[in-house]
Amino acid sequence: MFGTERILGDEMAMDLSGRDRVRVMFPDHLGLARGKYLPAHLAPKGTGHCATLYGLGYDRSMIPAPGSYLLEGLIDVDAVMDPTTLRPGWEDDGTAVAVADISMHGEPFPYSARHVLKQAVAAWADLGYRVQVGIELEAYLLEPDESATGGWKRFENPRAMVYGTGIGNDPTGIIDDIMRTATFCGFRPESINAEFDESQYELTLEYGDAVEVADDIFLFRVMARELALAKGYDMTFLGKPFEEISGSGVHVNVSFLDAHGNNALVDESDPDGLSSLARQAIAGLCAHHQALTAVMAPTVNAYRRLQPAQLSGYWANWGLDHRCVANRIPAARGAGTRIENRIADGAVNVHTAVAAVLTAARLGVTGELDCPPPEAGDGFEEVNTDVCAAGNLSEALDQLEADTAFAAALGQDLVDNYVANKRAEWDRFIEAEGSFDGEQPPSAWEINEYVRYH
Repeated sequence: MFGTERILGDEMAMDLSGRDRVRVMFPDHLGLARGKYLPAHLAPKGTGHCATLYGLGYDRSMIPAPGSYLLEGLIDVDAVMDPTTLRPGWEDDGTAVAVADISMHGEPFPYSARHVLKQAVAAWADLGYRVQVGIELEAYLLEPDESATGGWKRFENPRAMVYGTGIGNDPTGIIDDIMRTATFCGFRPESINAEFDESQYELTLEYGDAVEVADDIFLFRVMARELALAKGYDMTFLGKPFEEISGSGVHVNVSFLDAHGNNALVDESDPDGLSSLARQAIAGLCAHHQALTAVMAPTVNAYRRLQPAQLSGYWANWGLDHRCVANRIPAARGAGTRIENRIADGAVNVHTAVAAVLTAARLGVTGELDCPPPEAGDGFEEVNTDVCAAGNLSEALDQLEADTAFAAALGQDLVDNYVANKRAEWDRFIEAEGSFDGEQPPSAWEINEYVRYH
């Protein structure tokens, strides 16, 4: 049996401990896990993939998006695994799992979300800080139903309750399997429990370095769904798969360590315990809220969750231990001080999401932006700003393109590719459904387009 430690190595000597294959994966422009199984002896060399993957929609339609090279011969990119991410797999005792870096002609592929995240981390390092990240996920357990749109419905579990644990909340045992397998694979779960609505769960991994945590969440979501599918169920992380019940979010928690390893968001002399760096970072997140939303809410469906009074990060605000804001400062101080961005949902490309949060926060610091006052209203009917998320995906993309400073800082190549693909996605939705009303139930198009992947 595998231990819980990661398998470490380098390109010259790699300890595969008898495993005969490596499942090499990477996040594409949609955040989906693409990759190949490679024999263990060939895995260190990496493998090629067609770059036109970066112009591929959920429906397998292709467009000549920037970086897709659709009209330039459908050329290859190279996927080479990072040996520090090699870990035990969850499929069988003979399979290891790794996350790959994407390159073209020996250079990092600028359309790669993982590359963009590394750049965002490096930009903070240039300012003298080491980025720390923690991710909270929410998801619904599904069971087969041939009469339901998409063939799945929410698992019926009337005993479930918020903050519930035990067999009454997990009668299938799938959540237990996810937690134990996650530990076995080295994912370091922090907490897992039932969430607000029936058969909804919260799954949180421990804090750590940004790229490592993003890799963990990327693989963890694949693992969780595959464990559910192996038992005849499924899980969906989609933002709003069901009407009249809670959506599912992804909360990105960030903090920054200074050269001495101290949390740079802390100032014990400040009435709220927050440093000037913290306030400038918050200011950046509020100032770039709308462009950030376009990246954090990446589907047509996401804008059904992003509505007023839904605890989903709709407003461009922040607050002290306030769950109705986009940027919450939890009560913990000292080493636990952090900024929790609450905009994203589970369809997000987590590498891009973390990069986007880091970029908006950094622009607040480098621009020395003034922090707006914290939210003092209830967040439901009273808020202290009129700046909010877009009403739909198309409007959000307009706002992303309009915020040229954010787009350039995040990575113009990635943004251009993202916008092209998402506009094609929006056009497919409009052709099928005619219009979008965020207060209406999810359409059949959304369920069929997204649930099988998210």
